[in-house]
Amino acid sequence: MMKTSVRAGLAGLLACGTLLTVVLVTRDGDGGHSGIAYAAPAKGPYMALGDSYTAGPGITDPTGTPAGCDRSAGNYPALVAAELGLKARDFHDVSCSGATTTDLTSAQKTADGTNSPQLRALSSDTRLVTIGIGGNDIGFSSMIKRCVAMGALYRLTGSGRYVGEDAPCARGYTDGGSDTVRARITTAGDRLTRVLTEVRRRAPEARVYVVSYPAILPADSAGCGRRMSLAPGDAAFLREKEQQLNSTLRQRASDAGVGYVDTYTPSADHNACTAKDTRWIEPLVPENPAAPVHPNARGERGMADAVLRMIRSAL
Repeated sequence: MMKTSVRAGLAGLLACGTLLTVVLVTRDGDGGHSGIAYAAPAKGPYMALGDSYTAGPGITDPTGTPAGCDRSAGNYPALVAAELGLKARDFHDVSCSGATTTDLTSAQKTADGTNSPQLRALSSDTRLVTIGIGGNDIGFSSMIKRCVAMGALYRLTGSGRYVGEDAPCARGYTDGGSDTVRARITTAGDRLTRVLTEVRRRAPEARVYVVSYPAILPADSAGCGRRMSLAPGDAAFLREKEQQLNSTLRQRASDAGVGYVDTYTPSADHNACTAKDTRWIEPLVPENPAAPVHPNARGERGMADAVLRMIRSAL
């Protein structure tokens, strides 16, 4: 699950002899988007790195290899590449579901094949890199599963009526005055810092963007019980931890002098607890093609638009 700073735009591409033409394209309706259509850079490929929020599992049949990475042809890297007008040889998506920062530098085994170290895709020819990573480093998926199970028990035992507890899951991560998730977020940030240093070494001419995680849960935790089966306090806890992760990704991107793409803000009203035809993130039982608690096609489109806006803002 992502970081960035505006100064890491594509203006440097012009200095590298690359011509980039920009044309605004507006589409109306909730199912559409307001995006940017780009002529392809004259040289240099785009490399997409990341975990399942980048790969987009379940939106389409898996594409690319290994199949176990479960990449979708409709994920945000593919949409960005299409808007940029890139040819197939200039776009490489090596994201993989389940990836951690370690899998950027080491091979990742999946249920169906092994994904090579993602940073291996980079070279001195690379001109654009997006990175969406960090959620698996802090165990966010297992946190959600644990909190969902405890949320079911919370409801079976009177929804806090008898024990006065509305955050039974969060308590397990904060007992004794320590915040174990916060410590994991700091560690993930340290790892990302090292990754970004390596990205710079391997692709010194590339514009690099860390892509954040979109909003999973709403500000009003009480309205999310049916779709996510979370106790209100646990929903608030998970939302806070996602925001802390994104904040760390933003700061580490800024420290490294690379771009940060904020997907959280535009997705706030499209979280997993909103209506089927507006949400970007599917709830525990998806109603649109996507993995549970992952972006659907609308979400990947929204993330692609956020990346494209950042690219445009730097020109």
